[in-house]
Amino acid sequence: FLGFDYHLIALIGAHTITYRTLETIKTAKISHPTMTQSSTQCFVELSSFSDLARYVCAFREYPLRAYSHNHDNSRIISAAMPLSNTLLIFYVQMKKTGRYISYNTMAGKEYCDIVDSTNDISVYAPIINFESEMSPLETHQDSMDRFSPVKISDIGSLARLTYDPEFPDARKLALFAFEHKKSWVLGYPTSLDMNDIIYQFNYIELESEPPKPFIKYQGNRGKDPEFTNMFEHGSSYLPIIKVNDHPIFGMS
Repeated sequence: FLGFDYHLIALIGAHTITYRTLETIKTAKISHPTMTQSSTQCFVELSSFSDLARYVCAFREYPLRAYSHNHDNSRIISAAMPLSNTLLIFYVQMKKTGRYISYNTMAGKEYCDIVDSTNDISVYAPIINFESEMSPLETHQDSMDRFSPVKISDIGSLARLTYDPEFPDARKLALFAFEHKKSWVLGYPTSLDMNDIIYQFNYIELESEPPKPFIKYQGNRGKDPEFTNMFEHGSSYLPIIKVNDHPIFGMS
């Protein structure tokens, strides 16, 4: 159940051929940094430590790195998503120290912690501990890179957008959810490679907060997606990461 099955891939078609997931962009940026002196960093706070653990670990063959560092006179733990000119940093306050984020799901519950060893059966994301700040970039809430919001018709279409035909084996990025005005927004970031990279935040509006931390996709069975915290073999799942509303998503 770790990824999309062949039925889903066959159903998607070629309409997303121009889209690239930001995970592909992120890998390229880490391997070949191109940020300039005008690049900035932008901090986006997550709803909970569980959201951070879910983001760096859930359904990833290779978990992301997490970073422990200072920010606004406090200690935080974060994960980074490089954009063209902005280092987007998702973070929460750090409650304890350690070497790894451990993450596991069992019987509908998530178990996540900061630990010093990898003895238990879990998914582990390594933590890099910095003595002070993580990067020398200036911090700006109004970053150079900002997502253009694009409304999607339904959750199924949003889930199908996560398939990238150029990189079908690449791990999918999570869906991001946040409260906006009187409703909730659930979205997925993509990019368009033009002369400049154009970032889009593809979203749907929800009547209320997502009740469970995952989306179960079952369009190959002729069924609508549903929120869930339980898993079964043969189905596809997308983790939901709750964030605080932020101008970078373009919804303000």
